[in-house]
Amino acid sequence: MPIVSDSELNRRRHDILVGARRCFAEHGYEGATVRLLEEATGKSRGAIFHHFGDKESLFLALAREDAARQAEVVANNGLVEVMSEMLRHPERHDWLATRLEITSLLRTDPSFAARWKDRQSILDEAVRARLASNAEKGRLRKDVDIDTLVSYLETFMDGFINRLALGDTDNLDEVLKLVEHSIRGTSPRS
Repeated sequence: MPIVSDSELNRRRHDILVGARRCFAEHGYEGATVRLLEEATGKSRGAIFHHFGDKESLFLALAREDAARQAEVVANNGLVEVMSEMLRHPERHDWLATRLEITSLLRTDPSFAARWKDRQSILDEAVRARLASNAEKGRLRKDVDIDTLVSYLETFMDGFINRLALGDTDNLDEVLKLVEHSIRGTSPRS
């Protein structure tokens, strides 16, 4: 049996993630059957599950990949910029429309909920660090603690993603400016 290089394995893994992202975006989490994943990735069931184990692990790998990418943006520009990027380029984030299905899984499947939370912790930590840094620089409101602001931003982002999934983007750029000002404790007119 020939030995496959690490770079080839990484390329195959990447190809699977790209196809799976499209498949989840088009069919949702539940609708993305193994057959549809095979078609979307151009890989066999065996190849897909060799790299990811099962559909849930594949989906969570996408969540981890996005969370890591978003955490990098948060570290440099904040969570509002992550949402602005989603608004400017919804095609890069269309698989997040599955968020409605995920909410149900989070409520009913403790194992999935724990794995999802673990994958999202990188983003949560980046948001917390960004807010702490802004607080140190005097660019954050002082009347609300950081934990509350993190919850506020996460709650807003959930609703924001739902609006994007529905294609309802009217005024969202202005709403994002309002959220930014509310975190800083400044007036939108200042």
